[in-house]
Amino acid sequence: MATGGGDIAALGREYAELRPVVDQIRAYRQLQADLAEAEAMLADPEMRELAEAELPALKARIPGLEKALQIALLPKDAADARPAIIEIRPGTGGDEAALFAGDLLRMYQRYAETQGWQFDIIDLAETELGGIKEVTANVRGEGVFAQLKYESGVHRVQRVPSTESGGRIHTSAATVAVLPEAQAVDIDINPNDIRIDTMRASGAGGQHVNTTDSAVRITHLPTGMIVTSAEKSQHRNREIAMNVLRARLYDLERQKVDDARSADRKSQVGSGDRSERIRTYNFPQGRMTDHRINLTLYKLDAILAGDLREIIDALVAEHQAALLAEMGA
Repeated sequence: MATGGGDIAALGREYAELRPVVDQIRAYRQLQADLAEAEAMLADPEMRELAEAELPALKARIPGLEKALQIALLPKDAADARPAIIEIRPGTGGDEAALFAGDLLRMYQRYAETQGWQFDIIDLAETELGGIKEVTANVRGEGVFAQLKYESGVHRVQRVPSTESGGRIHTSAATVAVLPEAQAVDIDINPNDIRIDTMRASGAGGQHVNTTDSAVRITHLPTGMIVTSAEKSQHRNREIAMNVLRARLYDLERQKVDDARSADRKSQVGSGDRSERIRTYNFPQGRMTDHRINLTLYKLDAILAGDLREIIDALVAEHQAALLAEMGA
C-alpha cells in the first residue's frame, strides 16, 4: 500500500512523541531487572556483599524513574511541536512601553538564536524613538510552541526612562501573544469571510519600508481581526497574512476548549490569558519576577539578552506538576 508524504510526516511526528515514553519504559524495566538480579545474588554467599552494596543505589533510582515515566505519559498539547507566531504590542506607558516592546522582541530573537531556531519578522511598525507600535514574527524550529507558549500575557517593566531627567521610576507594560501555527486542515477560512486590501508599506526610520503597493491587509469579517504583511512580494504577503490569520483563529478555538476544560480548575500555568500580568522586569533591582510561579531571578541583563532557559524550565516543571496532581499521581 502506497504511503503519501503527509502520512510519512504524521508517522514521523507520532514516533517522535512516543520515543520518550518508550525510552522511559525501557529504563524502568531495566532497573527492575537489575533489582531482581541483585536480590537473587543475596542468596549466593560469594555475591552477597556485592549485592548489598548495589541494592541501595538501585532502590534510590526508583522514585526518579517513576516520576520521569509519569511525566512522559502526561497528555501532550497537540500544538507543542508546531512553529509559533509571536505578537508583541505596547500597553500602558506610551513611548516607554513601545521601547520595552522592542526589548522583548530582541530578547526572543536572541533566545531563538541560542536554540537554533529561525526567527522571521512578518510585520513591524516602529515609533520615531525606535520603539515598537506592534510586531508579528514567525518562529520555526524544534519544540518552539512547547517552550514559548508560557510567554503569553502582560509583561511589566519598572525603570527610569532615558528621557526622564528627574530619575523617577516608571511602570509600563507590553502584551505578548504566542500562537501555534495552524494548517489549512485545522481552520477552514471561507473566502467570503475575508477582505483583502493591498497598500503601500510604511514605517518609521526607513526600516522595513517598501515603496511598491505590495503590502497586504486581510480583514476577517466575522471576527473583525486585521492582519498585515509588508514583504516585497504581494503573493508572499497574502500567504503570510493568511498564515497569521489562521493561527489567530486556531488560537481562538483552542482558548474556547481550554476555557471549558479549565472551568473547574483553580489555576492553570500557561493558560495564555492575554490580560494576565505574568512577569515584572525591575531594572533598578536587576530583578525578574514571574508571578505565576513566584520565581525571582537577579540576572535581568542576562534574561533580556535571551537567557530564558531557567524561566522556561521552571514553568514547564510547574505545569507538569499541576497535571500530575490533577491525575492524582
